[in-house]
Amino acid sequence: MTVRIDALPHTAESAAGRIVSAAFELSGNAQLGQLDLNTPLGTTLARASWQPGSVAVSTPQGAATYPDLNAMTRALLGEELPLVALFDWLRGRPWSGAPFAASSSSAEFAQLGWDVNLTQFSQGWVNARRAATNANEPGMMVRLKLDPP
Repeated sequence: MTVRIDALPHTAESAAGRIVSAAFELSGNAQLGQLDLNTPLGTTLARASWQPGSVAVSTPQGAATYPDLNAMTRALLGEELPLVALFDWLRGRPWSGAPFAASSSSAEFAQLGWDVNLTQFSQGWVNARRAATNANEPGMMVRLKLDPP
């Protein structure tokens, strides 16, 4: 599946934040898969493949390994994104690997510290927001756009 991601860290002090925009091709699942991360213009930033206990990443600067997907996203994007949950969020449902809280709307839920909004899912959009937990971990807004097959 091809997904465009716009990640905007935000804090109460700085509404401007920093925008990270990229396209990625995601295949497999949370246990065994591959991710190709590209700039909006199509330049490959990184290729990651994973299996239980190991994530291998190849970038133009070289290769690296990480113990899990969270460590990999923090290294590549500067922020930790819940890739294991994204496989389900991109299918319009909460991840089965963690508890979630449904909202009064059937198109919204909270999971892993993120508020996930699926109100535009029929147009291919998934929006998620994480509130700031402390000064070292700012809040973050992520907009995911699924490209049609």
